[in-house]
Amino acid sequence: MSKQQIDLNNKTILVTGSPGFVGANLVIRLFKELRGSHVISLDSMNDYYDPALKEYRLSLIEESTKASAVKHTFIRGNIADRALIDRVFEEFRPEVVVHLAAQAGVRYSIDHPDAYIESNIIGFYNILEACRRHPVEHLVYASSSSVYGGNKKVPFSTDDKVDNPVSLYAATKKSDELLSHAYSKLYNIPSTGLRFFTVYGPAGRPDMFYFSATKKHWLPVRRYRFSTTAI
Repeated sequence: MSKQQIDLNNKTILVTGSPGFVGANLVIRLFKELRGSHVISLDSMNDYYDPALKEYRLSLIEESTKASAVKHTFIRGNIADRALIDRVFEEFRPEVVVHLAAQAGVRYSIDHPDAYIESNIIGFYNILEACRRHPVEHLVYASSSSVYGGNKKVPFSTDDKVDNPVSLYAATKKSDELLSHAYSKLYNIPSTGLRFFTVYGPAGRPDMFYFSATKKHWLPVRRYRFSTTAI
């Protein structure tokens, strides 16, 4: 499918996982750069890590709306809820979807496989089905560098084979890429998958290695003041 540039101004944009680290920075960036748009953000606000951090990021989003010409609507809900996703697409008719909501974490998947099947497989399927029934201009979704599995070739390339996931989390993300490819071909849904590596910054995820390493094993970290920036 040929590449195309989409003007996001005056568009309705659905961002799932908006109170997450990447999601919050993206939404705040959209508020700063767009005009006349409507951002619909959705998340279940689960307790995989302290929900207070997600509430804090959500407060940053709400604060950013005060100086923005972009309208914002937050919906608290689970992407695995098919009826909810159908209602959101039916009511708001998003033209662009950025799907970032997912059950994250490699280690957590060892003892909590159900959470990954529900969110990363069923939830993503619900998004794809909604995009099929309510055609969108583009679907952008979060994959993961974990799909590279035991690949020893460095640096990684999008041309590398990713057929040997070493965690359930990675397997679900690889499945998402396959599902997206099939839906794109069958139903003409323009889509782009992003294989995120370790993302970091102010109000980042506390389960990431850089956080635990600096907190537990390294020298005390001096406190600095940061501004929120987009990733």
